[in-house]
Amino acid sequence: MPRIALIANPRSGKGRGASATDKAVAALREAGAQVEVHIGSSAADTRRLVGIALAEPPDALVVVGGDGTVSEILPEIAGTEVPMTLVPAGTGNDLARALGVPRRDPAGAALLALHGVPRRIDVGEIAADGRATPFLTVAALGFDAKVSDRTNLLRWPRGAARYYLAIVIEVVRLRPTRFRLACDGEPLRDAPGTLVAVGNTVSYGGGMPICPDARPDDGLLDVVHVAPLRRARLLTLFPLLLRGRHLMRSEVTHRRVRQITVSAPDLVVYADGERIAERECTIRVRPASLTVMVPKGEAA
Repeated sequence: MPRIALIANPRSGKGRGASATDKAVAALREAGAQVEVHIGSSAADTRRLVGIALAEPPDALVVVGGDGTVSEILPEIAGTEVPMTLVPAGTGNDLARALGVPRRDPAGAALLALHGVPRRIDVGEIAADGRATPFLTVAALGFDAKVSDRTNLLRWPRGAARYYLAIVIEVVRLRPTRFRLACDGEPLRDAPGTLVAVGNTVSYGGGMPICPDARPDDGLLDVVHVAPLRRARLLTLFPLLLRGRHLMRSEVTHRRVRQITVSAPDLVVYADGERIAERECTIRVRPASLTVMVPKGEAA
């Protein structure tokens, strides 16, 4: 009988985590697995529960939550040999999207712990202010990070409308960011722009493919740099961003790196939907640091 530790964040996805947990546990037990359920009441509590769950390593670790939930426990699970199965229950679910994990079928996602195939993927790491924070999807620096900041500051309206209002406010306030960049040991250079995205996977924000060529298992990070844009030009670029066709534009540059240092006076850094750093950071890749269970056909 496989022994599975299930870590749940019932608060994820505005409460969808609780329902997804019930469906995941029922499916695993019906399939014959022994399931130990650990429900966290906070980020710190969730990390503590992961430590308990891994003290006697289970056959598999199932995590019910969104990208932020996985980020919370990455320091505990990256580098271990216990495979992680993600049951998506967040608002964006960009990691699940990148791995081909069912995003609207908690039972089907959970059963990957028993019937999926293992895939070893990279982990990104943001070093700033004397600490290192791992992430799995995309680090946003510039306009997109400021939109996230603005969204968190707004108290009205609710839902997606708050995010769209934040975009409008930041478009009105649009100014080039005075980025300084250094990739893979190169000297720092001035690279003013609208945004820099550093991707381990393709998308952020619930499916926007900002790094359309990124692969989570190539040992590299994809860096997308958008040059300074006027408001009207930025708005015309958005439809291309939504289709992942922006890399062909002259104002967009793309390269793959193992490490990049970024600084700017007004720099804000978000990754996996969480605010990580400001002013300066170094982002690097930790190749093949996490084993995840994915559907057959998504293992390579």
